[in-house]
Amino acid sequence: MNKEKLRKEKDPWFSAKNLSLLKRPLNIENPVTVQVLGICSSLAVTVQMKPAIVMALSVTIVTAFSNLIIALIRDSIPSRIRIIVQLVVVAALVIIVDQILKAYVYDVSKKLSVFVGLIITNCILMGRLEAFAMANKPWPSFVDGIGNGLGYGLVLVTVAFFRELLGSGKFYGMKVIPEAFYKAGYVDNGLMILPPMALITIGIIIWIQRWKKPELQEKN
Repeated sequence: MNKEKLRKEKDPWFSAKNLSLLKRPLNIENPVTVQVLGICSSLAVTVQMKPAIVMALSVTIVTAFSNLIIALIRDSIPSRIRIIVQLVVVAALVIIVDQILKAYVYDVSKKLSVFVGLIITNCILMGRLEAFAMANKPWPSFVDGIGNGLGYGLVLVTVAFFRELLGSGKFYGMKVIPEAFYKAGYVDNGLMILPPMALITIGIIIWIQRWKKPELQEKN
């Protein structure tokens, strides 16, 4: 009877609660546009879409699996060294991801340079480990990691799309602005490939999101 009761009390893997952990970071709880985390890498790797996508996937993988691992061992982590343990787990996962990138997408790995290693210090990861994984079960923690990684990646890819298109007339490395446009006087906006435009683009995204969702606006 007790086993049956426990089985009934367990949430389904894809319950409404777990799905909200996946969906909310894509919108109302986005780690970049709402919580304003992970801005540094957003400025650095969004000149082209390919590095932005690879960075987004890397952060998603590290966030999801670090959440999972910490949630699995959270009861055996002494509170005084929990940050050290979290950093060790994240660092190990980042090293694995970095080596995989060097083995299979070396050109992108070179473009990302030190920013893959700096995933270790990404505020999103440490924030989710402290705020969620240390207090929740493994599966919800894993889903939360995926959701926040995808929320971060959504902003990265959106910014990279506009910067690559307007800055170099390309989409995923392919020229999409017709040559006739250039002959007619069209010129790529060189300002878009500079880091300040990434910040301005993110600012515009934040403004649009708060305009569409008044509940995110700060009240005086």
